Amino acid sequence: MRNANVKIDNDRLNTSAEILRALAHPLRMQILEFIDNNKSINVNKIYNTLKLEQSITSQHLRILRNAGIVETIREGKFIHYTINYSKIAHVVKSINGFLDKENEE
Repeated sequence: MRNANVKIDNDRLNTSAEILRALAHPLRMQILEFIDNNKSINVNKIYNTLKLEQSITSQHLRILRNAGIVETIREGKFIHYTINYSKIAHVVKSINGFLDKENEE
């Protein structure tokens, strides 16, 4: 067995866990897919089209926003949601890098 000296940055670990938890929910993935198909969409259109309750939709969008996966743009009284594609790309790259290292061992 190898003797490894592993240092964990708790802040980065918590941030990573928050992002992965945000992405690991099927309803949030459905919301992300809907936003992706529309490029930019307001919350009313999201919950009406997906037939969700407004409060549940807002709760899931808050989780995605806090994780940095979606961004908001205010237009008058409406808030439009867009996907932060650079964040998604970074997450996918990190996961793939981790999996590649796991396969090497």
